[in-house]
Amino acid sequence: MPEGDSLVNLATRLRPALVGVPIVLARAAEALAPETLVGLSVRAIETRGKHLLVHLSDTTTLHVHLGMTGRFFVDALDTPGLGPAPGVSLHLETSTHRVLGRTVPTLERLTAGRLLRHPHLASLGPDVLGETFDAGAAAERFRREPYVPLGEALPDQRLVCGIGNVYKSEVLFLEGLDPWRRVVDTPPAVLVAVLERARGLMLRNLGPELRRTRRGLDADRYFVYERSGSPCRRCDTLIAMARQGDMGRSTYFCAACQGVVRATQPRS
Repeated sequence: MPEGDSLVNLATRLRPALVGVPIVLARAAEALAPETLVGLSVRAIETRGKHLLVHLSDTTTLHVHLGMTGRFFVDALDTPGLGPAPGVSLHLETSTHRVLGRTVPTLERLTAGRLLRHPHLASLGPDVLGETFDAGAAAERFRREPYVPLGEALPDQRLVCGIGNVYKSEVLFLEGLDPWRRVVDTPPAVLVAVLERARGLMLRNLGPELRRTRRGLDADRYFVYERSGSPCRRCDTLIAMARQGDMGRSTYFCAACQGVVRATQPRS
């Protein structure tokens, strides 16, 4: 699932194509009333963690969550080969650009009131990539879930939003922390360091290059993520992967570098 940096990068690609120019063609599910999108323009495109908000000139907003399958393609209108096709959830055109959203699981049009009351958006914690992000204040929110392991707390979008499996695994490795260590057993200064590290890595990945948390001379972009069975870059212990939480999210780790005693622990 795309993480916060991916959504910021998507918004950066969409803005030149959509903001401030009329929509001349719109195809989407009937629930979006696509015929009423024609003639409108996009006022702004905002990201909140893993959510994309496309604010329209009639005060409604397109809310997008890419889930595991969603992708967007943005091209000049005269680019061949990107016309309507199976799996297209949203097709917008301006006089110069074409935007296609394919297999997007969450795509809804919200009034201003529904946007404010949206249960998922209203419950989001502070955005790790937000301009006013305060790691200290964000770390305090983790005290709401004292007995939850760090590997479950970090991707909990109600605590902070934007962090997923990639940055969770990479940051906990870089900070030398056991993913099964509970929040209550983690000093506030350590939580702040974790969040600051996550924000720094994500900021470095804003732009067109492939995401990477490691700047080595070889092709490997990550320290532990998706490297189970490969030797740790620091100590040669084999990287492992285990599932965490009710959703079974994957966590990659080096047991030696992170002091992992076992990959399961009771919450309390």
